[in-house]
Amino acid sequence: MTTEAGSSHDEAASPAPHGEGTRPRVVLGVSGGIAAYKSCELLRRLTESGHDVTVVPTAAALEFVGAATWAALSGKPVSTDVWSGVHEVPHVRIGQGADLVVVAPATADLMAKAAHGLADDLLTNTLLTARCPVLFVPAMHTEMWEHPATQANVATLRSRGALVLEPAEGRLTGADTGKGRLPEAVEIFEVCREVLAGGSSATQDLAGRRVVVSAGGTREYLDPVRFLGNRSSGRQGYALARAAAARGAEVTLVSANVSLADPAGVKVVHVETTAELREQVLATSAAADAVVMAAAPADFRPASHSAAKIKKAEDGSAPAIDLVQNPDILREISQERTHPGSVIVGFAAETGDATGSVLDLARAKLERKGCDLLVVNDVSGGAVFGSADNEAVILGADGAVVEVPHGPKDALARVIWDEVVRRLQG
Repeated sequence: MTTEAGSSHDEAASPAPHGEGTRPRVVLGVSGGIAAYKSCELLRRLTESGHDVTVVPTAAALEFVGAATWAALSGKPVSTDVWSGVHEVPHVRIGQGADLVVVAPATADLMAKAAHGLADDLLTNTLLTARCPVLFVPAMHTEMWEHPATQANVATLRSRGALVLEPAEGRLTGADTGKGRLPEAVEIFEVCREVLAGGSSATQDLAGRRVVVSAGGTREYLDPVRFLGNRSSGRQGYALARAAAARGAEVTLVSANVSLADPAGVKVVHVETTAELREQVLATSAAADAVVMAAAPADFRPASHSAAKIKKAEDGSAPAIDLVQNPDILREISQERTHPGSVIVGFAAETGDATGSVLDLARAKLERKGCDLLVVNDVSGGAVFGSADNEAVILGADGAVVEVPHGPKDALARVIWDEVVRRLQG
């Protein structure tokens, strides 16, 4: 057998059995689309972060990226057929030994085979034997993604517990543009991490749910070049969006002025001002099962906006700026709910003052806003803003108190969604 077709080595494509070593075992399936080259970057990120990765490409995938590339990046021989290393029964053992199977790109053809249980090569056999979480990352032309047959196959896979991400929008093959683009490798990697964080018991407990997450800080313009803003980086909101997508939700992320890549499988709506944020949140939350307001909308805006840049005065005086209060978006969507049974989550960045402690002020805010959960951050000294870590206390309108210790923001995001799911199910 040639190098391009696969390997005849006995150890080809067999991950270590359960119990041997502690590295998470990932099977990276690659089907035959031009986006296969992007999966090289995904493979690099997985291996460099300590994952044991077995690459299982289809024969068509090897027309785009050769076996030598996959072998060099994974450190393992590569095979596409069920005949290499037959004594190790690779068509069964690869799936049995995996902690996660991710297919990226997943073509319309591959998902059709998976939905109908066809098994004519090593990858489709692996999908049938896997008992771990399975993630499909589609990539194809818009017309193929939107075709009723593809949508039916996606619905079938999701109904069986597989996670099928929504493709990104953008430049496709040639001059075409639309929905069907493979998300960036770094964002697919983040979804893999989220799924693996749930372990073998990971479930799609938000499957079929629509959720809205807001993130970032709004800007209120004084003139064409100056604005009032805040220090919110959007990291917590983006972690929430990724975590919801990894749990099967249909996610809309309303993003205000962040410099982060769009999360994989998430619809992103970009806004600048509090008025724009309010408009999009109201529009998208009308049919949402859960809304998490992690954004930091400005409390005030200038009463007037100068059409020209405000010039310095010769006498050194500064202009007076009159401010007016912005609408309270969290209170509005909490008290005027359009979707019965929805769960609404707010955030409170508090420092405490002479009137009360951080939690005293937060409890008053929870009652005043009318939301179901309030995530309370103590931001004394500028803590939390821009950091990769966070710690919080989650207060419930039902009296629940959940303390989340200092750790990565994605860990806090998982706890928040745990609390949301309990209320959706209860």
